[in-house]
Amino acid sequence: MTLLEMLFVVGSAALAATLGMLAMTISRKRTAVPPDAGDGAVSFLFRDCDLEHATPEGNALLSTTAAETDWHALRAALAPRFPEFPDDDALRKTTNTVISATDPRDTGVVELTREDEMTRVDVRETDSCDSHTVHTIRILQSRNATLELAAEAAPYPIWTTDPGGQVSWHNARYAELLHSQNQDNSADPLFDVSGLEQTRGGSVRSSIPGGKNGNDTWFDITLTKKGDRAVCHAVDINAVIQAEIAQRNFVQTLAKTFAQLSIGLAIFDRNGQLALFNPAMVDLTSLPVEFLSGRPDLLSFFDRLRDNRVMPEPKNYRTWRHEITDLIAAASQTSYEETWTLDSGQTYRISGRPHPDGAVAFLIEDITAEISLTRNFRAELELGQSMMDNFDDALAVFSPASVLTFCNASFRSLWKMDPEASFADITIHDCQKTWQDACAPDPAFGDIRDFVLRLGERTRWETELTHLNGDRLAVLVCPIAAGATMVRFSVIAPAQATVEHTGS
Repeated sequence: MTLLEMLFVVGSAALAATLGMLAMTISRKRTAVPPDAGDGAVSFLFRDCDLEHATPEGNALLSTTAAETDWHALRAALAPRFPEFPDDDALRKTTNTVISATDPRDTGVVELTREDEMTRVDVRETDSCDSHTVHTIRILQSRNATLELAAEAAPYPIWTTDPGGQVSWHNARYAELLHSQNQDNSADPLFDVSGLEQTRGGSVRSSIPGGKNGNDTWFDITLTKKGDRAVCHAVDINAVIQAEIAQRNFVQTLAKTFAQLSIGLAIFDRNGQLALFNPAMVDLTSLPVEFLSGRPDLLSFFDRLRDNRVMPEPKNYRTWRHEITDLIAAASQTSYEETWTLDSGQTYRISGRPHPDGAVAFLIEDITAEISLTRNFRAELELGQSMMDNFDDALAVFSPASVLTFCNASFRSLWKMDPEASFADITIHDCQKTWQDACAPDPAFGDIRDFVLRLGERTRWETELTHLNGDRLAVLVCPIAAGATMVRFSVIAPAQATVEHTGS
C-alpha cells in the first residue's frame, strides 16, 4: 500500500469517528434537555439519582427538602401524596410508570419515563394546569391531616392559648376533661399555667378534681411559646404521685419505728454524709442534735464520738484514723461488728451494715446490762464449781441428750477423766465404758445408762459397785431439773479398811 493510500484510510477513519461522536453528543443533548413545561407539569430529569435539569417549579419544590441525594429529596417531597414513589433501588427496576395519589379526591399523577440511565419525572394535575400550586396545596393538606390525627388521637390533653391567655384550640382529651368538670366556657383555661408563663420553661404540676376513687387527677404541664401564642401539653402523672405518697408514708412509718428503738441508728448515704438518725443515737452518744442535723460525714461523726468519750481512746491518733477508715471500708463491703468498753463502765456493741446503693448503716446498742448479767452468771458458775470441787463424793450431771455437762474434782480423780481436755462431747456411753473398765462386772452399769437415756417421769435409786482397787462405792442415781440426771459416787468402804477388817 502506498503512502497516499495509507493517509486516505487514516483520514477516513478519523472523520468517521468525529462524525459519530458529534451524533452521540447531539442525541444526548436532545435527551438531556427537558421538554417544555408549558403544559403546567412540574418536571425533573435525572441521571441515575442526580438531578440534571428541572423546571423552576421543580427546583422550588426540591429546595424545601434536604436529603442524601437528589432522588431521595424528590421522594421525600412527593411521598406524602404518592407513597408508592420508588426509592433508588426500586428505580433501577422501574420502567415507564404512572403513579396515582393515595387520596381518591386527589387527581394528581406522577409519570416516570425511563431511557437507559436517564429518568424523567412529571407531576401533573388532571384538573388544573398549575401543577406546582396544586401539589403544594396537597402536600400541606396531607401534613395538616397527619398533624391533626396525631393531636386529636393523643392520650393526653393538648391545647393552645392566644395572647390573652384564652384557649384557642384543644384536642379531644382536653374536651373530655372539660366535660368531666362541667365547664361551660371552653375558652377559660382548665389548668393554671401562670407559673410556666413567668418562668418560660420547665414544667409545673396541676390537678383537677373528679379522678378515680374521688381523688384528684394530677398532670405535669409543659408550655412552649411561639411568638404571642403558646401550646401546652399535660401528661398524666397519677402513678408518679401515688408512688411518691407511698414512699413518703413508708419513710414516715420507718421514722416512727426508728424513733421508738432503744438502739441508736445512723444511716450514711453513698457520699458518706449522715442522712438519718433516731433519738436513741442522741441519748447513747450525747452528740448534739444540731451537729447530727448538719449531716456530718463519717470521719467527723467518729471524731465527735471520740471527743465525747463514747469510743475507746486510741493510743495513736494517726493510727486511729487509719483504723476508722478501715472500719468504714469494712462496713461498706461486709457486715462489721465490734464491742467498745468505755471508761464510764458502759459497754456498747457497734454494728455496720452495707446497703446495695452504697449507703452504710451503723447501730449502737448499750449491752452493759447484758455484759453484767453474763459476768455475774459466769461468777456464779465458777462459785458453784468451786464449791462442788470441795465435796468428797464424785458428782456427774448428764443432760437429757446423755451428754456429760458437769463433774467435780472428785469425779475426775476417781475415774481418771477430764472432760475439758476433750474436743468431743463425753456421753453416758463413754462414762459407762470407763466405769466398767475400773470396776468389777455388775449389771448396774446398764441400768444407769438406761436411766440417763429414759425420758419422762423417773424415780431415784441406789446401788453399790466394787472398784478394782478394792473400794466399795455407793451409787445414787436421781433425776434433777430440766430432764437432767445426777450420778453420785460415795466411798463407803476403802480398800485399806477392808483389808484390816479381814485380818482381824
